[in-house]
Amino acid sequence: MNKLITAYSYWRFLSCKKIYNLILLSLSYQLSRVTKTPIIWGKPTTLSIEPTTSCNLRCPECPSGLRSFTRPTGMIKEDLFKKIIDENGDYLTYLHLYFQGEPYLHPKFLDFVTYANQRKVFTATSTNAHYLTLENVEKTLDSGLRQLIVSMDGITQEIYQDYRIGGDLSKVQKGLELLIQKRTERKQIYPRIILQFLVTGKNEHQLSELKSWANAMRIDELQLKSAQIYDFENGSELIPKDQKYSRYIMGNNGKWKIKKKLENKCWRMWQGSVITWDGRVVPCCFDKDGEHTMGQLTYNTMPEVWKNPKYQHFRKSLLQDRKQIEICKNCTA
Repeated sequence: MNKLITAYSYWRFLSCKKIYNLILLSLSYQLSRVTKTPIIWGKPTTLSIEPTTSCNLRCPECPSGLRSFTRPTGMIKEDLFKKIIDENGDYLTYLHLYFQGEPYLHPKFLDFVTYANQRKVFTATSTNAHYLTLENVEKTLDSGLRQLIVSMDGITQEIYQDYRIGGDLSKVQKGLELLIQKRTERKQIYPRIILQFLVTGKNEHQLSELKSWANAMRIDELQLKSAQIYDFENGSELIPKDQKYSRYIMGNNGKWKIKKKLENKCWRMWQGSVITWDGRVVPCCFDKDGEHTMGQLTYNTMPEVWKNPKYQHFRKSLLQDRKQIEICKNCTA
């Protein structure tokens, strides 16, 4: 049901221009796969924009949590955000206001959502839900946000804080309860609330209890996700025993490896980009440290960056041998 409601909202924001652009991107992607040469006929249909790199938690597999960025950290400026939306809004079908960090820490975050929503762009974000105060809940409901993804990787404080270091599970649960209560009182159906649970070796025993809790809370959708682990080759206690929830399997050499075969294709490179708080364009969400910066939107436009030689060379590299690209090696797409 949640997927149907979300799809309805998504399709309502589509225009002839956006649909035509999607068709162009799809056709050029398929042709590129056949010819092994990057062809781009459309403009980005999705973007992820990073409001901030700041975060209140210290999750062990996250650069924000570890405070381990080598790229600059900070918060996006309002004029840069509006420039990006103004340049791309006519073609955007999906905007994820998140990359690294906790978006609610940006004082203008919900103003950004409102601005994009007014341009008929489907908006989503990801949060650890520690800032769902009454004021923020009301503003969230007013903003037009269509999808709120909440990360909650434990159903007890002991398990939750083992990964979400510094987190308070009761605060998360009370914030969600408040949001659902106020949404019901207003007779709204948005934002759709997705509870995202990273299944690890430490919390997989809680799945049954989690599902019962999510149902009781009237969460719109529960997503069980596999955890990305940086140094997975020698194993990790975060790798779940149930292989259904693991990205990794044991190889014949006694080392762990990615379960899914890495193919020389990636729709994400034709679909859209990730933009850091300071305007760097990076190819996807796996490039957390901005190692593959394709351009800078503080002095370039997105159309200029989207088809520049550096971006095209990156696309060509993954079409010919994706294994040579380091950020692709831990990808399940």
